Amino acid sequence: MTLFDDPTADREPADDHERRALVALSLVPGVGPGRVRSLLSAFRTASDVLRAPSSRLVRADGVGRQTADAIASWDDWAAVDDQFRKADRVGARVVDFGDEEYPSLLRQIYDPPPFLWVRGRLTEIDGLAVAVVGTRKVSDAGTRAAEAFGRGFAEAGATVVSGLAYGIDIAAHRAALEGGGRTIAVLGSGVDRIYPSRHGNTVRRILEDDAGAVISELPLGATPDAPNFPRRNRIVSGMSLATVVVEAREKGGALLTAGLALEQNRDVFAVPSSIFAQAQGTNRLIQQGAALAISALEVLDAVAPQRSSRTDAVLEAEPPPDLNPVESRLVGALGSDPKPLDTVCRDAGVDASTALVYLLQLEFRGLVRQLAGKQFYRP
Repeated sequence: MTLFDDPTADREPADDHERRALVALSLVPGVGPGRVRSLLSAFRTASDVLRAPSSRLVRADGVGRQTADAIASWDDWAAVDDQFRKADRVGARVVDFGDEEYPSLLRQIYDPPPFLWVRGRLTEIDGLAVAVVGTRKVSDAGTRAAEAFGRGFAEAGATVVSGLAYGIDIAAHRAALEGGGRTIAVLGSGVDRIYPSRHGNTVRRILEDDAGAVISELPLGATPDAPNFPRRNRIVSGMSLATVVVEAREKGGALLTAGLALEQNRDVFAVPSSIFAQAQGTNRLIQQGAALAISALEVLDAVAPQRSSRTDAVLEAEPPPDLNPVESRLVGALGSDPKPLDTVCRDAGVDASTALVYLLQLEFRGLVRQLAGKQFYRP
């Protein structure tokens, strides 16, 4: 049995020379992650692969004559230097399959990346990780659900994994950070090409707060092309104990990620949607056997019942912060369901102009959230 046939097989971490060879091999035209794994299984090191003649390379599974010739004749070390220069500029590094930092859950899937480009830090804590995914065209209810699960996982000590996309992904990442936890963004581009670019502030927070990592198997400089995202999704699900689909269309990347999770023998959970909602993908998943997800704690109880929680804050409510009388009335008038401003004012006995001033202050403190149409709720 070869190294990549057996994900539990020991592999020594690469030295700098071997890391350069590994990056070089990945840059050869026609050599994707699957062929890299096949070649490493046959030759053990990337350096050995690059020194081998075509006649030996073609013996590796999935390597034809054209690919073998491309490897044997490859000599573009300037491209490798360029990769490491770009990496230095953004603080990225290579984490290979044998490195202790390589995600342990990702090692166990049938097609793990031979190495990752990593910005930030991966830790043993990330062994308790849950993916939160869903549609880019998200509803207010979907955003709130993603935030609830992201924050709930973070407060329970679980790392939130997602793809940094619009909608559910970014809501889950931000909620995990707000919950004081860790989050990992898996990109469908190079780690120096943050996509969407407007999510750069979230990436900066992850890195500056030492609150997770931004990772990709793609070369630095790689653009966010459509074929990259299915490959990205297998990493999102592969490094997670479970995948939670919060809101999804009946066709789309979230359901693809759920399918990949099942292929990887990981649990899939789905948050139900209203039958009147456009996004019926999660309801279909539940019909097909996905577990219904109600809360982050229930998901963790199902997939990691022996977990060591970072904090018991999710079980014991924190004491309420100091509020003045007007703030107390406004907070008391709000619940988890959004209320329009006029209803809040009526229930709290506060006029609209005063309520807006205090609600804005409460929003800055994270105690109140506002939705479109001046609707407010408590997160």
